[in-house]
Amino acid sequence: MATPLSSPRKMVVSGVKWLTPGLKVKRFLFLIPIGLIPVVIGVALLINIRNTDYYDWLDRQILTHLHVDIADSHFYLPVGLALIALGLLLILSALIAINRSIVGVISPENLESLPEVIQRKRTLNQGARIVVIGGGTGLSTLLRGLKQYSSNLTAVVTMTDDGGSSGLLQQQLGGMPPPGDIRNCLVALADAEPLMQELFQFRFETRAGDDGLSGHSFGNLLIAAMTQITGDFETAVQKTSEILAIRGRVLPSTVESVALVGLLADGREVTGETRIVKDPAAIEQIKLCPEAPAPPQEVLEAIRDADIVVLGPGSVFTSVIPNLLVGPIAQELAKSRALRMYICNVMTQPGETDGFSASQHLAAIEKHLPQLPPGKKIVDYVLVNDARPSLDAMERYAKTGAEVVAADTDVLQTMGYHPITGKFLSETQLVRHDPERLSRAIFHLWQEHSKGLIKPKRPKPRK
Repeated sequence: MATPLSSPRKMVVSGVKWLTPGLKVKRFLFLIPIGLIPVVIGVALLINIRNTDYYDWLDRQILTHLHVDIADSHFYLPVGLALIALGLLLILSALIAINRSIVGVISPENLESLPEVIQRKRTLNQGARIVVIGGGTGLSTLLRGLKQYSSNLTAVVTMTDDGGSSGLLQQQLGGMPPPGDIRNCLVALADAEPLMQELFQFRFETRAGDDGLSGHSFGNLLIAAMTQITGDFETAVQKTSEILAIRGRVLPSTVESVALVGLLADGREVTGETRIVKDPAAIEQIKLCPEAPAPPQEVLEAIRDADIVVLGPGSVFTSVIPNLLVGPIAQELAKSRALRMYICNVMTQPGETDGFSASQHLAAIEKHLPQLPPGKKIVDYVLVNDARPSLDAMERYAKTGAEVVAADTDVLQTMGYHPITGKFLSETQLVRHDPERLSRAIFHLWQEHSKGLIKPKRPKPRK
């Protein structure tokens, strides 16, 4: 059992260690007591100068030789203040020098902008509590924008990916949860060096395609290794988050081994996200197998505590709806008092949402939530892009069977939603959401909501 003196002793020992040679802080530590001397003299001068009985000898000497009356306010006020200012300046200089010496070793890239870095991190740490639910590239794209506004981010990621490296790891490691979408979100939220982010996204290409390594990304392998070491997928994701120094956290919607099952328009039932996406038949319904997986408790707590909940963007059938099929998540969303919104995709997806308008995306989501009471909704606002891509992009996408999602705001209003339209797209090689524009729109809506300028109909408070 530790003695009562053990803690003070440790503090003394820890303090003495700062005097160890080579740390390059001793000179600055000694500057602090030197700075205290003029501060003490200046304070004493301001407080006690009028009690001249204590300074008779000093008074006579200064008056005789310098012809200055130290009891005169014209003398002691400026001198006292000047001494205090000098002492404080020395102390401040010492503290700044100590911080620069320490930061120069720990984080040299932030040395010149240290005050700005501290201020920005403080501001982000006090930002709105945001929960983003989805999967695929849409979720990670949005997170890149949102992390510029708040560090209180929770990404809830679908766990049904069975393609590429994630699918291989599930086969090779006996049902391990797919790490691919988790990895993309971790990289999107990372504050680590660009080289570290590039390393996490690095994908192996070896000469022998069947050697077990080709096609795997380094980040997926690291998460898989961390899962083996810790014995728990959630802990592995948390430890990987620490390596990347992410802003916020990334949580799986469930850690149970689940598969996506699609009921197609021709009556067939297809199992596996990859097979569903590749099948040309229209999707009628999506379900999970097993049908009632449990979410981590942290996911439900994050939704309860959230200021903003964002659903999407992402494939409505394979990225958004699978999270809502984890029943408690949808139920918690329906009861949430947060600002709730759905971000509709910019383009339709061949084989999934051919010809879908914005309202049809919401209709598909509602169809998969029969467990909710009548009139209950999981979002209030729908962010819909109303800008048109370039003609070149339209022609390029038309060849794949994709088209712009129609912003049928009148139908959305009839369904009980509040549509928010704007130019949210970004055009490079792909037409997708612009993370900065989208995040700016979300926080503008949040500011209006906080000021009481918008008041959507809310569900009754929980008893």
